[in-house]
Amino acid sequence: MSGRAHSTVLSGARVVLPTGTVANGRVIVDGDRIAGSAREGAEVLDLSGHWLVPGFVDMHNHGGGGASFTSGTAEEVLRGVRTHREHGTTTLVASTVTGELDELARRAGLLAELTQQGEIAGIHFEGPFINPCRKGAHKEDLLRDPDPAEVRKLVDAAHGAARMVTLATELPGGLDSVRLLAEQGVIAAIGHTDSTYEQTRQAIDAGATVATHLYNAMPGLEHRAPGPIAALLEDERVTVELINDGTHLHPAALELAFHHAGAHRVALITDAMDAAGFGDGTYHLGPLEVEVKDGVARLVEGGSIAGSTLTLDTAFKRSVTVDRLPVESVVQAISANPAKLLGLYGETGSLEAGKYADLVVLDAAFDVKGVMRRGEWIVTPAL
Repeated sequence: MSGRAHSTVLSGARVVLPTGTVANGRVIVDGDRIAGSAREGAEVLDLSGHWLVPGFVDMHNHGGGGASFTSGTAEEVLRGVRTHREHGTTTLVASTVTGELDELARRAGLLAELTQQGEIAGIHFEGPFINPCRKGAHKEDLLRDPDPAEVRKLVDAAHGAARMVTLATELPGGLDSVRLLAEQGVIAAIGHTDSTYEQTRQAIDAGATVATHLYNAMPGLEHRAPGPIAALLEDERVTVELINDGTHLHPAALELAFHHAGAHRVALITDAMDAAGFGDGTYHLGPLEVEVKDGVARLVEGGSIAGSTLTLDTAFKRSVTVDRLPVESVVQAISANPAKLLGLYGETGSLEAGKYADLVVLDAAFDVKGVMRRGEWIVTPAL
């Protein structure tokens, strides 16, 4: 059920603003934007007993609802986007996986069109420029060193829609590719890497600003060889992605990242694949077969974790109820920070007048009861 909210006052909820939480607050929606004042005769919706938070922003997502962003048609991509919207993600970057370079370039063309239409917020290339020894769910014989000319080919194929490229920056061409991406205004993310502490610092100095799913697909934290994790956590220039699904990370690892980096440098992501919001079964992630059992996705061959079946509403609830993080910190990590990284904070990522009316209604147990995107109810609150 959906409908255009021309002028609506959402009142009575605990509203999470950049300055803190307002009890018994209100947000005014006029058309597709948040307004500073209500029109005469505006509809009033009483959200007492609920939370009102900004729409979630997922900057790392491969699919959902049985649809793949890496191989599906435009219609299938939109089905996946719709699935995540129903779970509160009002802004989503579509992530690819390793493939032939020409095929990835063609894929970028399709996703660029959906970006221009406003359906997705851009493209994240995860692979093929990653380290074979940390490949995770990527096909090894398609991996390649990050040649700046080939990185540039993918960025150009995205026609301005490229938002992020994940690289193993220790490989030949890695640092030059980071510099190229920084010059192009594209996020260089360190991930699927076997980098040392010192090599990671070099990459950050070259312009890398994101850690792709911190802890996963990189060397562990060792006391004599702190590796990339320590370098990424300690540097104020870096935002660290975290997959909070209870499978990818131990709660202590999540707490360490929030404590050491601070909520202002964490981005909660899904790294979702087709099965998110769809169920167990056999799927494909790029050219690789994936078996999803009890909500955990693993490669059929080798058993490596293959993305997740996570949606961001589940990550939000887990962060607050299991990890006991402050709601305001979770909102920062799930909405504001990724919006800022993507250059979209002027339009979304917080509940402020002038921005798009992208918001999520949560009940006292932090379950989704309503989702609005650009003034339209994706999930209408049944109050």
